Amino acid sequence: MKFVGAHVSASGGVENAPLNAMKIGAKAFALFTKNQRQWVAKPLTEKSITAFKENLEKSGILPKHVLPHDSYLINLGHPEAEKLEKSREAFIDELRRCAQLGLDKLNFHPGSHLVKIPKRDPNYEEKLMEAELHCLDVIAESMNLAIEATSDLDVKLVIENTAGQGSNLGYRFEHLAHLIDKVEDKRRVGVCLDTCHTFTSGYDLRTKEAYDETMDAFGRIVGFEYLMGMHINDSKPPLGSRVDRHHSLGMGEIGWDAFRFIMNDPRMDDIPLVLETIDEQIWAQEIRALYDLVEA
Repeated sequence: MKFVGAHVSASGGVENAPLNAMKIGAKAFALFTKNQRQWVAKPLTEKSITAFKENLEKSGILPKHVLPHDSYLINLGHPEAEKLEKSREAFIDELRRCAQLGLDKLNFHPGSHLVKIPKRDPNYEEKLMEAELHCLDVIAESMNLAIEATSDLDVKLVIENTAGQGSNLGYRFEHLAHLIDKVEDKRRVGVCLDTCHTFTSGYDLRTKEAYDETMDAFGRIVGFEYLMGMHINDSKPPLGSRVDRHHSLGMGEIGWDAFRFIMNDPRMDDIPLVLETIDEQIWAQEIRALYDLVEA
């Protein structure tokens, strides 16, 4: 069974997120547990925590179908020690906020190496690979430190694949596999696949043959046992553009067929399938349209 929703607003308090999910007929949702563009946030109050849990129960959405997202400021692979430490502390705080809300996942972008290498450099490819590998190891170290610091919790670190824009890592399935391999407690790690990011990083989804080839590669390199959520988005940029710009379903370069394949793929059962499309006014319509794709 599929559980589709959207990344809803938590404006006015996290307790409002389940109510906003209910309004659009969601069976899953994502949220920010704090302002995603600020480092520091007030601790969650007992009143908000209790109200969130009550509203979540009222919505009928299970905690396992909620996929919180961390702050956009966090970079677990930052090359500067002070900023890396700040990111690690903020990430640990977000894991604890999820646990307070009774949620078992935290979705995050792996990180960026921020190294600027001129493409005219004759050793460009070699230097880029070196920068990426070093950054991936720093990210894995950050993940291990976060898991150790929250050993009393059962919140999974869910790595989101990226479009590969700028120096963002996670745009190859091999990057995800590298991080999982380096994480010591694999019970605490998972993956979220974003359809727009997957497509613009170079993995095609538009035909059944292309979809099967991409998903077979994911299964072989990463493993579906680690898939704990998906972001369901069309893409404004074309295949392999390495640009991260989402679009409403069926209005971008991916098209409807890919979403039909997902909605009829049993490997995507019982995980949150979350819209991050650009027009929240039609989220309810997009959710219904996705369920209409399910074949009897």
